[in-house]
Amino acid sequence: MKSGPFDQYPTGLGFSYFYGFLAGETSQYNPRLYENTNPIEPPRKPEEGYHLTEDMADQAIKFIRANRALTPDRPFFIYFAPGGAHGPHHVHKEWADKYKGKFDMGWEKLRNITFEKQKAMGWIPNSTKLTPIDPTMVKWKEIPEEQRAFQLRLMEVYAGYLEHTDTQDGKVVEELERQGLFNNTLIIYVLGDNGASAEGIHGTIDELLAENALPSAYQQQMEVLNRDFGGLDALGSQHVDKMYHSSWAWALDTPFKSTKLVAAHFGGMRTPMVMSWPKAKKWKKGSTEKVIKHDPTPRSQFHHVCDIAPTIYEAVGVQFPTRVEGAKQMPLDGVSMVYTWNNVSVKERKSAQYFEVMGSRGVYKDGWFASVFGPRIPWAEANETRMREWNPDTDVWELYDLTRDFSQAEDLAKEMPDQVAKMKQIFLMEATANKVLPIGAGLYTIYYHPEEGPHSPLTEWKLYEGLTRIAESNAPGFHSGQNSLATIDVEISANASGVLYCVGGTAGGFSVYMDNGYLYAEYMSTLLYRYIAKSTTPLQPGTRKIQVRLIFETTKGLGPPADLTLFVDGQQVGWVKARRANGIWVRGRKASRVQSDERLRAAGEGDLMLALKRHGVFATWPAIELMPSTSFRWTLCQNPAEP
Repeated sequence: MKSGPFDQYPTGLGFSYFYGFLAGETSQYNPRLYENTNPIEPPRKPEEGYHLTEDMADQAIKFIRANRALTPDRPFFIYFAPGGAHGPHHVHKEWADKYKGKFDMGWEKLRNITFEKQKAMGWIPNSTKLTPIDPTMVKWKEIPEEQRAFQLRLMEVYAGYLEHTDTQDGKVVEELERQGLFNNTLIIYVLGDNGASAEGIHGTIDELLAENALPSAYQQQMEVLNRDFGGLDALGSQHVDKMYHSSWAWALDTPFKSTKLVAAHFGGMRTPMVMSWPKAKKWKKGSTEKVIKHDPTPRSQFHHVCDIAPTIYEAVGVQFPTRVEGAKQMPLDGVSMVYTWNNVSVKERKSAQYFEVMGSRGVYKDGWFASVFGPRIPWAEANETRMREWNPDTDVWELYDLTRDFSQAEDLAKEMPDQVAKMKQIFLMEATANKVLPIGAGLYTIYYHPEEGPHSPLTEWKLYEGLTRIAESNAPGFHSGQNSLATIDVEISANASGVLYCVGGTAGGFSVYMDNGYLYAEYMSTLLYRYIAKSTTPLQPGTRKIQVRLIFETTKGLGPPADLTLFVDGQQVGWVKARRANGIWVRGRKASRVQSDERLRAAGEGDLMLALKRHGVFATWPAIELMPSTSFRWTLCQNPAEP
């Protein structure tokens, strides 16, 4: 937000310039962009061919060219981190079509094919065992024939998206080559930030279904896809936030067990990394020499993402400061990887490394890895009993000897209890030193107390025209536990049409609007659960006080039902029961705005937005938007009274 603080923005953390997105899971077609600390709009619309990853590559290239043109003697550092291929999976149809038929064999056979290729290419040891599918995962043969086209298209879109992202990375490297900089540039390329995601569960057109613990069925999803977006070809488009089936994620994590959100197995966290620095003009003693000799042999030394910064520091000769502006600094995490560059068999220098995500955890020490799966099964619907009864003190630990077991195929915990006990103590020391305790803290707001999730401390907002890009965590909330009463004083003309206020997007949101004089309010808990209240008669022209009341039931768990009621001048004019509400986020990657605009617009997804069906056309609305001569007051309260 424009009032700051900006210390946690990239420019407040050491970067001189920033172009990109701040929140996770941003749309590739309608991203919420920032330049430094200023919110900006994409330079083109989706209909004009815009795609975020392409835009970011273009901006990186412009940065390189400006550096060479204006400060050719100044070294530069670029952290290029596109949204691809993270969810939502957005890519133009022609990229996805390249992979038609490539996955028809299903996920088990794909995993077998991948495994054999990995061994043939030398990426994994020949002694590696291919771990079996988890008993709780869905097998390809269990997918009905009529559903397979949907599951295959989800994967085809992802594959196209991955190639598209890699192509944009390549454009940046090609620019370095054009500028004659490639040989003298250290490039560290990390393919992914964790294991493949299982958050699509059974395959989805809306990834917020899993994040808000909302059930979904194939028939429901296809009904929406066919009715509103034209069928399977909409997968990958701006209209849906698709995510592949969790069993595809398992196949993509070959040869390991599990997926993203599991710290117990490398399927949840191991990713490839490549480093390149062919020849430096000045390296160490100032001589021109080869720095990293080309070598296709993968390094087997155990390292973590926290080792990248120390690697860069050593490469450029920077000593990590013990104090900055008088403030004592915490010790630097990580171990430089420079020692591995030209010695494939050099002894490993990393001693210990912990992992933890929402109760799932593990620790590495000198070739050993001990771990706990944790309370959540990412590829399954939420298990209430498992979550409610989870106690980290009674978790069952696993133990693996990675020097002989690359894929964690053989659990040695029962055979070596003393080693397990030793590793548990190492984890406790590492977790304490790195402030990881209490274990499972990441579940506190996501599962156990969603009402305490990120939100503004305000209980009343007075919004004005011209306010732009209010982050969802700072704006009025419409998810579980956020009972509210919105009051809008507005001058209405005959047959008025327009949005009064709105938050969210095509994946879920909340909107109050008018259409031909009628007052509407829509609560959309993802594309599958839409609830609309409408006034019984058109509103009469003149000054009107519109009030919108949202009251959630006090039932336990995520997404309790809510009553949505409309009032005009103190009289109830409409009501609907929202039977499935958003438990955590309406639209966690967006931001809202207030502006003056009478028109009903069908622009691309901008700011916090909501999609609603009007006259057979799926239109999208800019977020909190006020009609002219409108005042807006939103109040958060436990029991909003009758107006």
